[in-house]
Amino acid sequence: MASTWRFAWRNIWRQPRRSILTMLAIAFGAALLVFSIGLQLGQYDLMIQNSIRIYHGLIQVQKQGYLDEPKMRSSIANISRLASELRQQTGISAIAARANGFALVSSEMRTYGTMIVGVQPEYEQQVSSLPGVIKDGRYLSSETASEIVIGRSLARNMQLKVGDELTILGSGRDGSVAATIIPVVGIYESGSRELDRNLLQMPLQVFQDVFNMDQHGHAIVVYEKDVKQLETMRHQFQQLVSTYDDLVILSWDEIQPGIRQAIELDYSSGWLMYIVLVAIITFSILNTFLMSVLERTREFGIMLALGYTPFNISRLVMLEVLLLTLLGLAVGTLIGVAINYYFYIYGLTFSGMEEMGKLYNIPATLTPQMSLKSIFLGPAVILVFTLITALYPATRIRKLQPVEAMHSI
Repeated sequence: MASTWRFAWRNIWRQPRRSILTMLAIAFGAALLVFSIGLQLGQYDLMIQNSIRIYHGLIQVQKQGYLDEPKMRSSIANISRLASELRQQTGISAIAARANGFALVSSEMRTYGTMIVGVQPEYEQQVSSLPGVIKDGRYLSSETASEIVIGRSLARNMQLKVGDELTILGSGRDGSVAATIIPVVGIYESGSRELDRNLLQMPLQVFQDVFNMDQHGHAIVVYEKDVKQLETMRHQFQQLVSTYDDLVILSWDEIQPGIRQAIELDYSSGWLMYIVLVAIITFSILNTFLMSVLERTREFGIMLALGYTPFNISRLVMLEVLLLTLLGLAVGTLIGVAINYYFYIYGLTFSGMEEMGKLYNIPATLTPQMSLKSIFLGPAVILVFTLITALYPATRIRKLQPVEAMHSI
């Protein structure tokens, strides 16, 4: 077997120019795939991070069934105390309690139906980027302050500005009428028109008083920058709330399934382009080795006459393909990793990203993902495709007849 490897290695360099060009083609494809896949996965990480950072968090603790039917009565008792206990038990400070309600909000000019969220201002700033995108006025000052912040789109539609009063009319948890007049202290701009038009925030205790919640709430939001910690955190919180039979732990993609579906669709379409690139590379390699087999027909005939079996010769050709492909993949992977590592350290910024980052309180740079998947997935696909296509020239050898092969030119 060792001699077969030596023969294969020697045969690769019988035509050094052709071998080097083939290896460079493989290396180019591998480097391009490593960079492209790393950048694509990094883009998904940024998309997920921005999505969970704006409002929803990485995981949420909710009453079972609340996600499907968000009713006021489907609430968690003593939610502030439970959130405090979870912060103490996990050591994670980015945990905030919320209560949600739907109501009519009116100004002097217009009336709209919106979602009102009661938040803990101190902790909301750790789980959401909304407090950091206040463009006019300020954010909520405390849990007991009677004040509210609204989105830019709603303020424009209702012709409201900081200092104006907003009338709220809704239904409380016990079915009673929830009504209050509250001043607007801040106007935020998240970058999402839907969010800016439909979501208002007020202090949690004030919300509980207005909507007769009696210390109840609807969600405990947990934020963690590293999305890879999702399953670990989910398991941890599941154990902590296991004594509550009616509480569930929901991940970001369960709360926002549209983001996950969009990522999967883009990932699938991206792989169509990658497969085209891999096909071009493998067909060029097929052409190289097919020519090599044709040129060495007389040599193979002599080997058959000396007692080599077609299987042994085919195995030799496959080893040549494997060695040359691995050389090209090693070079290309190293180049791709080096490029990704550079942008992982310094970031990749496109035109307008810095301004958008400052405006909407989101990261302004895109960093490729550095993972085993991003590094080895592309080269592994090239290797598999190459070995499959190399079967064709290898199988031609099985049809050779020693006498005819030795008389070929």
